[in-house]
Amino acid sequence: MHIPVLLNEVLELLNPKAGDKIVDATFGYGGHTDAILKSEPECYVTAIDRDPTVQPRVDEFKKIYKDRFSFIPGKFSDVINSLIEKHDKVLFDFGVSSMQLDDAERGFSFSKDAKLDMRMSCNGLSAYDVINNYDEKDLAEIIFKYGDERHSRKIANAIVNARRTNTIETTLNLHNIIVEALGFEKIHKVHSNIDVATKTFQAIRIFVNDELREIDKTLHALPIILSDNAIVATITFHALEDRIVKYWAINTSNFTPLTRNVIKPSYTEVKNNPRARSAKLRGYVYKK
Repeated sequence: MHIPVLLNEVLELLNPKAGDKIVDATFGYGGHTDAILKSEPECYVTAIDRDPTVQPRVDEFKKIYKDRFSFIPGKFSDVINSLIEKHDKVLFDFGVSSMQLDDAERGFSFSKDAKLDMRMSCNGLSAYDVINNYDEKDLAEIIFKYGDERHSRKIANAIVNARRTNTIETTLNLHNIIVEALGFEKIHKVHSNIDVATKTFQAIRIFVNDELREIDKTLHALPIILSDNAIVATITFHALEDRIVKYWAINTSNFTPLTRNVIKPSYTEVKNNPRARSAKLRGYVYKK
C-alpha cells in the first residue's frame, strides 16, 4: 500500500499557488503529485521517474489532470539538465519507493523471496551481478560505505564463501547468509524493528542505482531550472542522503533554509506508516 510520507508537511512547505510550475523529481506512485494538483487547481506538475513500471500510473494522471500534468522518464539528474522552463517548486522524495518495495519480483526487500535485482530503472547492473561477481574486498567496502555496517568484512566473507558452492540467486538466500554470518545473538542486539540484514540490502541497493551521486549531481544542477524565490523540498530516509543535502545547502550560498529544524513525521504518521519513521523533510528557498 502506498502512503506518501510527510504529505501535509510537504504541502505546507511547497504552498502551491495558481500558475506555479512544480517538479516532482521522484514520482513513484504519484502520491505527492496527486495531492499537489488537488490542493491547487491551477498549478502544473512535471513528474520524473527512472522506473518504467510507473507508466500505467502516469497514464491515469494524464487522463485526470490533462495538460496540468506531464511526465518525463529517466534519472532526475539527466532530466533536470534537459528542462528548459524555470520552475517555482521542486520536490525530491529520495530512496526506494513503496511500490518498488511492495513488488516482491523487484528484489528490493527480503520480506518475500525473489530474484536479487534492486534496479530502479529495470536495466543495467543488478544486485545479483554485484553479489555473485564482486570480490570480497569490494563487497566489504560497498556494505560499509553505503550501509554503515561495521560487520561488513564478515558479511562479505560469508557471501564469497557461500557462492563458491552455489550462486546466490534470491533475496532470502542473501538474507540467510547474512543472518548466519552475524550469528543468532546479533539479531537480538539490534533494535527489534530493524532486521539484521537491512544495512547490507540498503548498501547494495544504493550502489546498484548510484543513488548518492545522483542526489549530489542533481542538487548542484538545480539553479538552471529555478525561478527566483523558488522552493526546494527534500525528503531523505537515511544519514547518507541527508548528509549530502545538508552539505549542499551549507556550501551553496543561493539556498536558505525555510525552517530552523528538520521536519520529521509525527507519532501518528509513524504508527500508521512505519516506513516513515526515518524520514526527514528539509525546505530551502532559492535566491538568484
